[in-house]
Amino acid sequence: MRHGPGRVGLRASAGLLALLLAAGCDAGASDGPGDGRQTAAGAAEIAGEIVLASGRDVTGKGGIRQQLIAEWNRQQEAKGSTSRARLVELPGSADQQRSQLLGALQSGSAEYDVVNLDVTWVPEFAAAGLVQQLPDRLVDSDVITSVAGTARWKDELYSVPFNSDVGLLFYRRDYLASAGVTKTDLGKDTGWPVLRQLIGALDTAGKKLPGPYAKGWTSQLDASYEGLTVNGIEAFASAADGFALTDEDGRYAGSVADLQAGLDELRNRTQAAYTLPDAVHSDEADTLTDFANGRTGFLRHWPYAYRTLHQSLSDQQLGVAPLPGKAVLGGQNLAVARGSQRSAAARQLVEFLTGKESERCLLDAGFAATRLSAYEDNGLTCNAAKPAGQATAGPAGERTDRMPRDSSGRPAYARGTLLPALENAVQRPRTPLYGAFSQTFTAQLARLQGDAPPSDAELAGDLDAELRRALPSR
Repeated sequence: MRHGPGRVGLRASAGLLALLLAAGCDAGASDGPGDGRQTAAGAAEIAGEIVLASGRDVTGKGGIRQQLIAEWNRQQEAKGSTSRARLVELPGSADQQRSQLLGALQSGSAEYDVVNLDVTWVPEFAAAGLVQQLPDRLVDSDVITSVAGTARWKDELYSVPFNSDVGLLFYRRDYLASAGVTKTDLGKDTGWPVLRQLIGALDTAGKKLPGPYAKGWTSQLDASYEGLTVNGIEAFASAADGFALTDEDGRYAGSVADLQAGLDELRNRTQAAYTLPDAVHSDEADTLTDFANGRTGFLRHWPYAYRTLHQSLSDQQLGVAPLPGKAVLGGQNLAVARGSQRSAAARQLVEFLTGKESERCLLDAGFAATRLSAYEDNGLTCNAAKPAGQATAGPAGERTDRMPRDSSGRPAYARGTLLPALENAVQRPRTPLYGAFSQTFTAQLARLQGDAPPSDAELAGDLDAELRRALPSR
């Protein structure tokens, strides 16, 4: 989706992917597992600015990523080192950013040393030989286990989790109270049947609700980007525990029966009876606006919405809980470009940006941190950045954002809601051909939104056949 997973439709052509994979065969004869001390050409390390290419920082201009880069530079200067780093934010959608990175790394036209990759891109960039293998020590036992699984391909480490993401359920406490619901603090036991009952209570309350309420629930169901893929994977994974569409080698591993069960779950979740009609044309920004404006009582979204929504809604109005069923894991990982001539310094930068204190800074700013210590170590604080919400900070630098925090300064929901959600999250299919998968998967699911949608059995058969054509099979 456009944040975390982003607009990751990945519409690369088969020809381009074949070219990249071929290039990877030449570039892959490299430094040995977990090393990467030399450039692809074996040249010696050279001094110079370390360039990190990334998508947009949702914490805003001069946000937490830029602040961490500035802190790295300050520390290098204090040590007498000439190493400096610079953040380059790539324009456009996530699809466009991915295409820019692929083209730049394959051609060497841009001197990127570190690239910030959506977690679904890691297998593709690794298989194409565009990023280096990294030392295993960079992903230690402090990294959340589910998140650590996004960093590897073929049992080798090619990236380090930077900030994570997971689907969450945001809801209007005040709407539930107005509808006569006594329990307005939802928890992990809120399944889809309970959610549908609560939506029914809101619909029954009707005009008793404050604001322009229209329908109970919304999510990112736009078929023109990754939103429908993410919602589909969450439904499929919830319908069959342990279900996966690809195996560890990226080969198609689904079955018609499993697909049919997943489609039935997705259809139940998106019925017109309780889904905002605009959801089928909505992305993250659209759904966030609809929810904030009071048009719906429940919202599936990413962690950054917690801080954003609290700028207009109070803690008495806004609640957050784990998404019923399985939630998809998103986020971005840092990788060192194969052609970097500053590989050692680039790895040091990656280690700093993904270290314990940096992860605590990311959490405080509204991202989902990747390390357990950020959530559990009360002695760990962020000293490397300005307070979250620095754009509106007071003269003494105190926080003026309205995001509720616990006694240790973390977002109030971090330990009890966000961390468990990350630990229980599922990955989207891991394959170098993720673009082909997502395009095929979304195109078939979009048929459910037509005027004459096929039966689950018919669509499951068609989806199975198309995925077997798009991906290698076992």
